[in-house]
Amino acid sequence: MKEHTYQSKIEWTGNTGSGTDHYKNYERSHTIAVENKPLILGSSDPAFRGDSTRHNPEDFLVSSLSSCHMLWYLHFCAVNNVIVEAYVDTAEGILREEKDGNGRFTEVTLHPHVTVKSEDMVAKAIELHTKAREFCFIANSVNFPVKHQPLVTCKRNF
Repeated sequence: MKEHTYQSKIEWTGNTGSGTDHYKNYERSHTIAVENKPLILGSSDPAFRGDSTRHNPEDFLVSSLSSCHMLWYLHFCAVNNVIVEAYVDTAEGILREEKDGNGRFTEVTLHPHVTVKSEDMVAKAIELHTKAREFCFIANSVNFPVKHQPLVTCKRNF
């Protein structure tokens, strides 16, 4: 068994001068730093007084599930002789917020649209989404369903 460690530094940058003396007096702005990688500007969702021009944790969770699935999927396609020429996913997560402000994601659905090189690859390409879901580290770490509704098409050469 291997163990991998990941580190990130989160720094709050939203002190407007009076700290957190009141719920409405501070920004949710922060930076996310991972060594040797570009700085990410974060905030909370605008529904929670955040900056709509910055990424929020909910964006990251949905994006992490989508990108992890894609990377495993591309791997399994490569080792199964399925030639993927394009991959686009529009992932959607549902967060249920309670009256008291508590909340949790109830599901994420991936909608990958994959283009493969030839028609004889389509069936295997569809099947490999299930295998990718089984191996995705992020999907295996969450306590809600991660669904996928793939569309696989073939590039037509005329």
